[in-house]
Amino acid sequence: MKESIEHFLLTYLNFLPPEALVVIVSATPILELRGGIPLGIGFGFPFWKTLLLSLFGNILPILPVLILFQPLSRFLLRYTWYKRFYNWLYGRTLKKSDQVKKYGFLSLALFTAIPLPTTGAYSACAAASFFAIPIRYALPAIIFGVVLAGLGVSVVLFHFFG
Repeated sequence: MKESIEHFLLTYLNFLPPEALVVIVSATPILELRGGIPLGIGFGFPFWKTLLLSLFGNILPILPVLILFQPLSRFLLRYTWYKRFYNWLYGRTLKKSDQVKKYGFLSLALFTAIPLPTTGAYSACAAASFFAIPIRYALPAIIFGVVLAGLGVSVVLFHFFG
């Protein structure tokens, strides 16, 4: 699925400058900066340019998602397909509730930073919403996690492919 999203964006947005594509891919759910950094490397961008564009793209949607997740979810819960997704995500997130309560800021940052499927800024925003973490605490934790993820993914990928 990740490859098809990236292929779609590159096919239909190829009129945009490469820098804009890295930002857009990094801002996209599922791909996030884990898709934007390899794209920047593919375009031949240097380390810092790739990292900064990917970080910018991945950080850009965090505040709107934090603000809009609950109201939008309440609206979409009337649809069966969303209700199934929401219940799956809610159940998956609640399994980690003890860790979030115990470690707070650090657990949300690490949840965002760990480069595994279904982790990242969008999932962390959902977790912050489920655990009723105020935006003033969730926003810096998620941004910190994005920066950690960006540095980690960039260092590894540039070491092997850059």
